[in-house]
Amino acid sequence: MDSLFKIFKIHAEDAERISLQPNASHTHAYEELIVVEEGQLEHFIDFRKNHYQAPLVSFVTKGKSHRAVPRSSNGACNIWVIRFKSEFIAESTFHYYSLFHSHADIVFQSGYEFQRITDVCRLMYNEYQREFCNYAVIKQMLSLLFTMLEVHPAVDKKQLLSENNTFRNFLSILEVNYRRPMGVEFYAERLFMSVRNLNRICQGILEQSVGEIIETRKLIEAKHLLLSTDKSVSEIGFELGYKEKSYFTNVFKKKLGLTPTEFREEMKKVLS
Repeated sequence: MDSLFKIFKIHAEDAERISLQPNASHTHAYEELIVVEEGQLEHFIDFRKNHYQAPLVSFVTKGKSHRAVPRSSNGACNIWVIRFKSEFIAESTFHYYSLFHSHADIVFQSGYEFQRITDVCRLMYNEYQREFCNYAVIKQMLSLLFTMLEVHPAVDKKQLLSENNTFRNFLSILEVNYRRPMGVEFYAERLFMSVRNLNRICQGILEQSVGEIIETRKLIEAKHLLLSTDKSVSEIGFELGYKEKSYFTNVFKKKLGLTPTEFREEMKKVLS
């Protein structure tokens, strides 16, 4: 996906076409939110295969292997698919990961709560279809959508306790300190636990080490600053705790395949 954000609809004829195509389990480099208003979804994710009837919301995080097959129900299918890159709403990315890591599919009851979600989808879609759509407005609506999902009783709050609370606390401390050149030991000490246990929790939730998560958070902010400011690469690197421009550039390119300067130029082309 070249754009930062995309929303489209799947109808009955689309579902039939997709079901007939080869559809192996795969990963993608963007986040995907699937809102099933009418119809069904056959979903293989977290190494489990489930068959769901609408209404349903599924969130597939970047890099997670899955296979989704939409199907009609009584001849009807109406599914919203929202795809966005992490930098589109970078300030909340990790929050969404922690919320959905253990329950990607949330089955709803028909009624007002789910209707609000589909209403927001329609508003986003209508804005996206405009010749000169306002992505700031879309970003706010997408954040609102996730807020609705978080507070809905369909989310099993028990899943967010224990180790998940530790993970959330880690993210809170990280959000305050990620610009500083602090190592893994700093975060473990703040949580009154060993580095080994903190790594185990982070691996279980995001399949990343503590160090990788810290680095990822820094790079999300780096991408945001490259897109939203005129600061030099050196300034951005220093602001995020990298003492040398060359080291910051090497880390950035290793993760993203582009140097910071190349990324900035590429995003300018995409956004224009």
